[in-house]
Amino acid sequence: MASVAEVRAARLAELPFEVSVSAGPKAVGGFIASIREIVSHRQLLDLLIRRELKSRYKDSSLGFVWSLIKPLTQLLIYYVFIGTVLGASRGVPDFAIFVFAGLTLWGLYSEIIASGTSSIVINAGLIKKVYLPREIFPLAATGSAIFNFLIQFGILVLATIVLGQFPVSLNLLYVPAAVAIVLIWGVAFAILLSALNVYLRDIQYLVEVAMLLLFWASPIVYSWTLVVNAAKNHSWLLEVYLLNPISLAILAFQRGIWQAGSQTRVIEGTTIPPQAWPAGMDVRLIICAIVGLVVLFFAQRIFSRLQGNFAQEI
Repeated sequence: MASVAEVRAARLAELPFEVSVSAGPKAVGGFIASIREIVSHRQLLDLLIRRELKSRYKDSSLGFVWSLIKPLTQLLIYYVFIGTVLGASRGVPDFAIFVFAGLTLWGLYSEIIASGTSSIVINAGLIKKVYLPREIFPLAATGSAIFNFLIQFGILVLATIVLGQFPVSLNLLYVPAAVAIVLIWGVAFAILLSALNVYLRDIQYLVEVAMLLLFWASPIVYSWTLVVNAAKNHSWLLEVYLLNPISLAILAFQRGIWQAGSQTRVIEGTTIPPQAWPAGMDVRLIICAIVGLVVLFFAQRIFSRLQGNFAQEI
């Protein structure tokens, strides 16, 4: 006898994705119509974001302080064990700012993906009772993640000011560019995975494993210079590495907020050049954003096709 998961997988396989996902006039019109519908429900979206935040810290004495405890604990672990004990901080000035910058942006992306993937299933009761654009649920998870990101980013900015390392240059423009890319790709995958998770509940567990792998595949606790040195005999590996949009976004974020990485330093009479950055980063960011918008379009079209059976599946 087929299991529930196998039945759901069979139903998913039978759905004609090609009809709704094609980039024809109807698909574009459907995408625009979905955006308009979400905008018309923006007050509901705001309420769902507030509910998400309140439920997360309900009956908690420290409340939103918990949104800082985890990243600060990670910072301590990586700074002490990865940076000091294993020596990753050698050649990386202001290693604490470097690591916390990466953790802050990564936290935004990972929370969007993790919360967004399970958002439809978690809100099963509401979906069965009333009609509303279902994309609102992964978007509400995104809004909650943005709130937590702003708290952590505020601490990061404060730390740079206290240490006298606040970046005052055009490099600061890389910060909003990096955040935009994370939001585009994060929302795209959150929408897609939230729909697939309704039919295949193993998706949320696969996401946890994938996020763990992606963390170490991104320059968060090690510098781009280390990656370049490791692949100096195989330059094509660097291009493969940069195909990960989050790696590129984290590098841009670090370049914008981590001032010490873009400065020439003199240590014991030896001049040390600034940290290396990928060539043509500006062009790479533009291309990454454009590709991300295309992925977001197709993700929403797939979501639109799958949402018809949400109420029955959950």
